[in-house]
Amino acid sequence: MTACPGGTASSYLAARLLRQAAQDLGWQVNVECYSRLEPVTGFTQTQLDEAELVLVAADTSLDMSRFLGKPLYRSDIQSALNDPGAWLQQGRAQAVVQKKVESMAGVKLVAITACPTGVAHTFMSAEALTEAATAMEIELKVETRGSVGAQHALTAADIKAADAVIIAADIEVDLSRFDGKRVYRTSTGMALKKPQYTLECAQAKARLYRHKEKSPAGTCRQDDIQQDVKQAGPYRHLLTGVSFMLPMVVAGGLIIALSFVFGIEAFQQQDSLAAALMQIGGGSAFALMIPVLSGYIAYSIADRPGIAPGMIGGMLASTLGAGFLGGIIGGFLAGYSARALVQKVPMPTSLSALKPILIIPLFASLFTGLVMIYVVGGPVAWVMTTLTEFLNNMGSANAVLLGIIIGAMMCFDMGGPVNKAAYAFSVGLLASHTYGPMAAAMAAGMVPALGMGIATLLARRKFNVSEREAGKAALVLGLCFISEGAIPFAARDPLRVIPSCMLGGALTGALSMFFGARLLTPHGGIFVFFIPNAIQPLLWYGLAIAVGAIMTGVLYSVLKRSDAQLLAGK
Repeated sequence: MTACPGGTASSYLAARLLRQAAQDLGWQVNVECYSRLEPVTGFTQTQLDEAELVLVAADTSLDMSRFLGKPLYRSDIQSALNDPGAWLQQGRAQAVVQKKVESMAGVKLVAITACPTGVAHTFMSAEALTEAATAMEIELKVETRGSVGAQHALTAADIKAADAVIIAADIEVDLSRFDGKRVYRTSTGMALKKPQYTLECAQAKARLYRHKEKSPAGTCRQDDIQQDVKQAGPYRHLLTGVSFMLPMVVAGGLIIALSFVFGIEAFQQQDSLAAALMQIGGGSAFALMIPVLSGYIAYSIADRPGIAPGMIGGMLASTLGAGFLGGIIGGFLAGYSARALVQKVPMPTSLSALKPILIIPLFASLFTGLVMIYVVGGPVAWVMTTLTEFLNNMGSANAVLLGIIIGAMMCFDMGGPVNKAAYAFSVGLLASHTYGPMAAAMAAGMVPALGMGIATLLARRKFNVSEREAGKAALVLGLCFISEGAIPFAARDPLRVIPSCMLGGALTGALSMFFGARLLTPHGGIFVFFIPNAIQPLLWYGLAIAVGAIMTGVLYSVLKRSDAQLLAGK
């Protein structure tokens, strides 16, 4: 069986390629293709009875009830298109006999989606889950925790009526309101790419959650919730801290930029509006960046007891000159020490109320503070000073090399771990007033989606109708610094799309650093262009983005194979 969301070319191509590959292997094959290009010819009962293997290449929901008792293998349609023969062999090796499952009609689920920036993956994964739930007749309500806060918030009644809770999040979220509910945790990327699988796993694998220090047998705490994608704990904790820090950075950076409207050095005049703006943006918002980063890393590790020692550790990192690296270390010190106190220190029941408000804050803060002052602060401050001086004084060759690395990383997985690592590094440097890497990161992050949109315009005949529509959306998303606009293209043709995007992003990053571009705010895309002095130099920065996006668009328009070429085997 083959099926694609648009019901057009991909399904038709996969059916033809798989039929030919199966015949080349000497298999007797029947194909049921869901495509608008030809009528659907369903399997007869005789064919179903005689079938020894069922292979499904589909990105949409399909009725699998006909195949009970048959070995079945299913994957996305692009895998089948990439290498049909290998896909067939893999399917024969990995097929699993289908057992009878209960209908999911009438199942009620609630979900939360949240990504570090709270922009693209948060809402795209929510939309994917909602569409899949509708197709599977599941009643689903999704709360999105984006950059503007919680939307479509789950009420107590919603949670009470739900059979299970899905947490599709790349950051830590408060689960206290789900005490006593079955909870299943995964990533926004998995929910976006495999929404049906996520919904099925939520019903089958969710475990009872208790928001307590000690849980009865058969239940789980927050750290033990069943996860489909095994994420490294420290990485998720870091992204949680970054997500809470971002509003501080955005607000502070824009307010500092507004102070520059009156002149680059106007803030030095006391009692002026420019000085007041600089005090708000630089003296307050930027001063809170590191404590907030550290505090919410600790919160992700130890929940609320970690916030106070984490922020204290972050403030010490800031005052000791240890910068964002010291803040990260302080956050982990505070978080793990607070969690150890929560889990390891026994207390009489009569005194347990003192634990979160006295014992944990006191001893975790003492431990974190003393380690920061006597062990971590000095060496990390030296590292930060050296790094800052190197970045601010490096020659053009080193700047270009750094821009190439940041640009390529931003375009490698478009919102994935590599992209987020480059982004977090660049955001962290804003605290030490190093603005070049942030400029390179945002410029390169705009390239993938813009490049795909440009490719659909340059080689219009190579793209089918659904791809051309996706190209229009990608142009808008790219202008908004949402790299995920290129994901539909990368999913269909990763071996051509990803290298094209990385080359364009590396070029943009290199040009941004070569031009000495400086960006005061970590997000906003083209909207930041209209804020005076938020980007310097503006024209050269825009040129860097345009050149990289055009390069990506031209490369992919040349490399792209049309549906007709795929059919011809070219």
